[in-house]
Amino acid sequence: MNGRSGEAEIEDLIERLRARGDELVEAMAARIETEIEFYRTGGLVPADALRASCGANVEFMLESLTGTGSDPVSARETGRLRAEQGAPLADVMAAYRVGTRYLWDVVLAEAAATRITDQVLVLASSRLWQMQSSYTEAMTDAYRDVQSRRLLAQDQQRSALVEALLEGRMPGGGTVWEAAELLRLPYKGPFVVVAAAVPEVGRQALPAAEELLRSVGLASAWRLLPDLQLGVVSVPPGRLAVLADFLIRSATGRVGVSPPYDELDATGQAARFARVALAGSTADSAVTLFDESPLTMAAVAAPDVMRYFVRNVLGGLDDLAPDDREVLLDTLAAWSTHNGSATETGEFLYCHPNTVRHRLRRIEERTGRSLNDPRSVAELLLALEAARTAG
Repeated sequence: MNGRSGEAEIEDLIERLRARGDELVEAMAARIETEIEFYRTGGLVPADALRASCGANVEFMLESLTGTGSDPVSARETGRLRAEQGAPLADVMAAYRVGTRYLWDVVLAEAAATRITDQVLVLASSRLWQMQSSYTEAMTDAYRDVQSRRLLAQDQQRSALVEALLEGRMPGGGTVWEAAELLRLPYKGPFVVVAAAVPEVGRQALPAAEELLRSVGLASAWRLLPDLQLGVVSVPPGRLAVLADFLIRSATGRVGVSPPYDELDATGQAARFARVALAGSTADSAVTLFDESPLTMAAVAAPDVMRYFVRNVLGGLDDLAPDDREVLLDTLAAWSTHNGSATETGEFLYCHPNTVRHRLRRIEERTGRSLNDPRSVAELLLALEAARTAG
């Protein structure tokens, strides 16, 4: 084959196909609509948008037959538009394969009608399929660039919404409903807020929490802070145990859980309760539900106030030797959990009931509070809980 005559045949073929441009575009679009259901509905990608893309792509494909290596601008534009329209990438790529196959069928038919040699067809085929690779790469790169930007924007918006909910800055009404839609949460509860201590700055305490919880039927939305990972979790009736089991298995450290609440705009208060529950946890790795120990929650709710309260209530024990003081406080704690019985407390502590009574009298004398007075007992136990929680 003479190189010059072969190129001339290809140029002649391209001109004849360009003359049929409108026909080719319409037929290509119709073929795509017939073979790919997504395009047949015309929902996200209207018929005129599909034909506009087909027109640009036909011109690019014909230009590629010249072997000049034209820039795949139409490919990038198609990828960008389809990503913005929400078309699945698999369907976009399938449409291109259908369109390319259609155009090649047209090239073969035109070549047969004008008796173009097999050698010229081989050359045209090589150029067309080389073009397919660069076209597909340009299209998918543009598609994924748009998708990445959209996902980043959505993540930023979701994160901002979660932060607004957790800080109690979300107004009521339609705005909360829209936030629920975007966060993929139900509009009505019950919900809980989870506060988990992170192992280090920037590292999640509950990796992939949203996906893992969704797999067990619990919708959630999360926000990572320097010291905490906070989440709003939808917990239908009877499902709180599922969440607790997940937290026990997955958490890298301490976790606090708020009481259930029904309205999303109450998330700010629930977040404060979750932080209090977290602060009330005494183990390195534990899940603390706010409702489990009201006394503990009260003790940690206002640390500055509690420090003053402890000094005021238990200050009379401060001049004792540390071990002696601890024995008295341990006895008070055991007495409070054994029905206020010196006999049961003695059995628990492996000492005589009279020893228990003697220790309790010392506490009464030094604190000025009688264990026969309910108000004094409440003050002593709250101060004890606060002192133990503070470490």
